[in-house]
Amino acid sequence: MRYIVIFFLSFLLACKKEIQEANMAYPKLDPIKGDEKAGNWKPILLTSPNEVACPAPVSISSIRYQGEIQEILDLQKNMSDAQRTSIQYWSAGAVLRWNEIMRELVAKNNIPPYQNPDGSYPVPSAANPFAYPTFPFANPPYAARAYAYLSAAQYDALVSAFYYKKQYPRSSPSQVNSAVQAYFSNSSGSSFPSEDAVVMAVSVEMMKLLFPADTGFINEKSREHSLARIAGGGNVREELEAGEAIGKAVAAKYIAKAKSDGAGTAGGSSAVWEAMKQSAITKGEVPWLSQETPPRPPMLPLFGKVKPFLFNTADVEGKLRPVPPPSTSSALFAKELEEIYQITSNLTREQERICIFWADGVRTYTPPGHWNYIASEDFVQQQMSEVRWARNLALLNMSLMDAAIVCWNAKYYYFNPRPMQIDARIKTTVGLPNFPSYISGHSTFSGAAATILSHLTPSQAGKYQAMAKEASESRIYGGIHYRSDCEVGLITGNKVGSYAVKRAQSDGAD
Repeated sequence: MRYIVIFFLSFLLACKKEIQEANMAYPKLDPIKGDEKAGNWKPILLTSPNEVACPAPVSISSIRYQGEIQEILDLQKNMSDAQRTSIQYWSAGAVLRWNEIMRELVAKNNIPPYQNPDGSYPVPSAANPFAYPTFPFANPPYAARAYAYLSAAQYDALVSAFYYKKQYPRSSPSQVNSAVQAYFSNSSGSSFPSEDAVVMAVSVEMMKLLFPADTGFINEKSREHSLARIAGGGNVREELEAGEAIGKAVAAKYIAKAKSDGAGTAGGSSAVWEAMKQSAITKGEVPWLSQETPPRPPMLPLFGKVKPFLFNTADVEGKLRPVPPPSTSSALFAKELEEIYQITSNLTREQERICIFWADGVRTYTPPGHWNYIASEDFVQQQMSEVRWARNLALLNMSLMDAAIVCWNAKYYYFNPRPMQIDARIKTTVGLPNFPSYISGHSTFSGAAATILSHLTPSQAGKYQAMAKEASESRIYGGIHYRSDCEVGLITGNKVGSYAVKRAQSDGAD
């Protein structure tokens, strides 16, 4: 009965989806290093930084350029409080803000569909995204993939932009005309093409693919961003248009990749689900069963076959799939099950706090989004360039998406039951995910994130490792994972994260 109530409340929340408020407290991005040579860094999907074209800009003495400088001056002469607030918002950094917007979209759309009157469950459809249930249901695997595609595309687009900045050096509007007030810093060496416009355009195109029902909101943020750059003296219009062209061209390549990576068929079918169940039974194990009423189809059972970013598809099963969990008939399984009962029956306040802090359930930006938030809060303090922001978030999010692939592959290969399926005395206060137990998703995500973040910011390595361990143990406190799920999940996540570290060591940015 409790799960009927939970998902009925989710249904009610789905009727009033809203975008969360942004954090206005971030300081203005003023990079310590401009990373002017980032045009030589290794892209992810592009074969070279100049794979997409960028025509040369007009002369700063041209009528067009001078007219666009005048546009800035006119806007600054009559600037409203709302425009000043918008400039302040976007001055924190394009990559940071579009990542934040993506997290807001994930949280808004992270709502499982409520069942039909006949007990079946409707499936969100990309072909009809506005119909209930609206597309997508931004669950953890979907979210991890969304963050990865956004960040990787932003990175490639910025590497291309920085290549052309070197080819076409141009001073910022305020350097050309001292009457222009600069609300944005310019440390990349050239104002052409606009790096903000690159990030904005590539983000808009990726988000419209991933969250089509939110296209109106996404377009409005795009218009706001463009106007802020002009009114804030960051760019003239030509520089924005050049950046937008690069962003859209790069996005087209990533959209083509996304449409062929296998995610569209990750839901499987009833025949696939039954075959997985029977495979577990044939091995002599108790198979996982949905504990919802009525039983809900498993979440994305074929996500483990989606094409990863950091390694070959064959490596998922050949190198990264973990060893089997303790047999459901073994003494070790019984010991771990009893441990969960004892812990959940005697939770301390600190364990409850940890459990809630890392829950990342319905209407949140999911465990991958939680790690994006953690990384962003730390990156803000480092005052990195936009291209380094994009590179670091791409490494983080590729590792999180690939962690989801490896984790989901293991979950549905072993089809292991959740603790409360075996022992009805075990209760959870954080909800019960509708997919098999082994290995823990939170643990795998956290292991991967802590590994790459420790490489990117070595001074914080101890903190990241401690947070990963706490996130992992939170699932034991929540009564939804056995200890082996969490310990092996962390190890597996570390292995996935090591692939991101290897890429970081060879991309030319370190």
